[in-house]
Amino acid sequence: MSTTDQRLIVPILGPIYRSLDPVAELLFRLVVGGFLVPHGLQKAFGAFGGGGFAGTAGFLGSLGMTPGWLFAALAIFVEIGCGIAIAIGFLTRPAAALAAGFLFVAGISVHLANGFFMQDGGYEFAFLWAVAALLIAVRGAGPISVDRSIGREF
Repeated sequence: MSTTDQRLIVPILGPIYRSLDPVAELLFRLVVGGFLVPHGLQKAFGAFGGGGFAGTAGFLGSLGMTPGWLFAALAIFVEIGCGIAIAIGFLTRPAAALAAGFLFVAGISVHLANGFFMQDGGYEFAFLWAVAALLIAVRGAGPISVDRSIGREF
């Protein structure tokens, strides 16, 4: 239910909510998509202290995800490619659905055994981002997006 359909406790706030809604969607997409990209750069090139492609492939292979190079390439594609697509709002729903699925799998296969808390390598962060990506997949890009500007959404 959007703020235009709700009966607000403080009705005077309705116009403020409506005017900020498109900007909030844009900000949400920029953060979710934009935060995925540096993780992909870690995996692909070793940027920001990451292990690079070989390190990522080796790590994923050690988890039983074989061949490790294939899963590393998939992770890099999702984090960089889908991250950029989500941020700019292009093919937003499929990109966000792929990211959500990837993050759920990461939460289960990499982080679940470490418990809940992120500081212990737990699953809370991966699942939080997976649900954020799922919300974008369900809602779409919003009015300030490439999808909307070309008049097409998946």
